[in-house]
Amino acid sequence: MRAASGSMFGLAYGDSLGKPTEFMDYPAIVSRYGPGGPRQLDGEPALVTDDTQMALAVGEALREVRNPAPESLEPVLRRRFLAWAYSPENDRAPGMTCLRSIGALAEGGPWVEATQHDSKGCGANMRVTPVGLVPGLTDDQRAGVAQFQAALTHGHPTGLAASELTAYAVHWLRGGLAPADLLAALRDRCEEQRKIYRGDWLGELWQRHVGELWRRPVVDSPETFIAKGWDECAAALDKVTAGLAAGQFEGDPCLVAGAGWIAEEALATALYCYLISPDEPVTVLGRAAASSGDSDSIACLAGAFAGAALGLGAWPAGWQTQIEYADRLLKLGTAWD
Repeated sequence: MRAASGSMFGLAYGDSLGKPTEFMDYPAIVSRYGPGGPRQLDGEPALVTDDTQMALAVGEALREVRNPAPESLEPVLRRRFLAWAYSPENDRAPGMTCLRSIGALAEGGPWVEATQHDSKGCGANMRVTPVGLVPGLTDDQRAGVAQFQAALTHGHPTGLAASELTAYAVHWLRGGLAPADLLAALRDRCEEQRKIYRGDWLGELWQRHVGELWRRPVVDSPETFIAKGWDECAAALDKVTAGLAAGQFEGDPCLVAGAGWIAEEALATALYCYLISPDEPVTVLGRAAASSGDSDSIACLAGAFAGAALGLGAWPAGWQTQIEYADRLLKLGTAWD
């Protein structure tokens, strides 16, 4: 089945298909590609965006640090994020939050001072797929790593919670969870984790939000801080449930679950696009790419979900040699299959 490879390549395929539509409105996308969105990779190689580049950075850091803990993973993630930021291939309109945070990380100070504390942009979870795929992690490690890799650049609790949910969606689908059961499992996790602040990974991050950034109510405890993130993610998941129940799947998916520029909406809209037709992976990618918001991030997450559930063989065979970074994607996937 090769589920890890399927997920990593699915991420890249979705990213590539969503790349040209990211800054197009929905009518323009339909005019160019039809209502089903783009269905063929373009170019030799088919280029990806910073979403795949940063997912590779996270995945390769986890290959380097086999038993991750905050003190061992942080310097490796920092080094790999800096290598990405200063690479000549970092020319794919990367998000400003990531660039600002990594610029601050380059100065060598504590990561908790470098992160953008009030940002929950989708850069927190577009790169988290490898955390869901790497084998051998305990549940606490997987949750901690998912939140921590987000926290280095995006310090908002919703970015942390959405990243954990994204990683677990990939992990559960790879493990055989039926797509029909995924939303309920994610919603349950929101409730179970709502007051759990992973201080061993996040340190004093919550304290940086006390006062001006949060106005009222003041964040007076780590539990209050992290609960905000889980509550916002739960609300986003409820929109997916309502959208699927409505059964009217034509049109711009961003109108159902959000434009995807922020973490919980990227997760929600990707889930919506995936769960409409989980056994039709190319259809999933086209639908996700045919979105008026952050199309590449929405499609890369939808592709990661589809690939984790269906494996590498679900994708068109020729795409594997056409996609950019195929060698690095294959190396990670093969290590984890």
